[in-house]
Amino acid sequence: MNEVMEFLRSFGSAGLFIHAMLDAIIFPIPAFFLQVSLSVLNPENAIWLATLGYVGCLAGTPIGYAIGKTSGNLILNRFMKKKWLDSATALFRRHGETAILIGAFTPIPFKLFTIMSGCMNYPLWKLLGYAAIGRAAKFYIVGILFYIYGRAAEHMVDSVLGVTLLVVGILLSAGWLLIRWFQKRKKQGRAAVQIEEQ
Repeated sequence: MNEVMEFLRSFGSAGLFIHAMLDAIIFPIPAFFLQVSLSVLNPENAIWLATLGYVGCLAGTPIGYAIGKTSGNLILNRFMKKKWLDSATALFRRHGETAILIGAFTPIPFKLFTIMSGCMNYPLWKLLGYAAIGRAAKFYIVGILFYIYGRAAEHMVDSVLGVTLLVVGILLSAGWLLIRWFQKRKKQGRAAVQIEEQ
């Protein structure tokens, strides 16, 4: 894996795009690590690197989904750690949309959610929408930190990023659950009005 990482790093920003795309499909090392190492070398390009990583991830998401549709169960059981698979499956079954948002922030590899979405016939457009929100936050928080603080951000990433991503993930998930709750209440209100009118 180190040799593969070095190979991708040698291509610079194009290597990050490829890594991020593969990260959403099957590659076991998150693109975050390559993004950080390239941002340390060129902090002034950190926003551009975040953009390439983000676009690469979104480009790989439908491919991971298609793999999940065709042979997802076989791949997930063969290549992923059981604890990751079990926690991702449980989260996905209970809260599909929220699971994708949370999955974009947690150490659980995002490819689990792209492949799992295909396995469970989850709508691709929803997967892309939630991936767009979650992955944007993950890539751009790192990019902005390096752009503002330069190489000093490398130390901040270790201490601050985990907490920041967790807070953003919780806020996004809470906001999403609140919207769903209001939508549910609205539907119940309409149903009650219809029953009264009958």
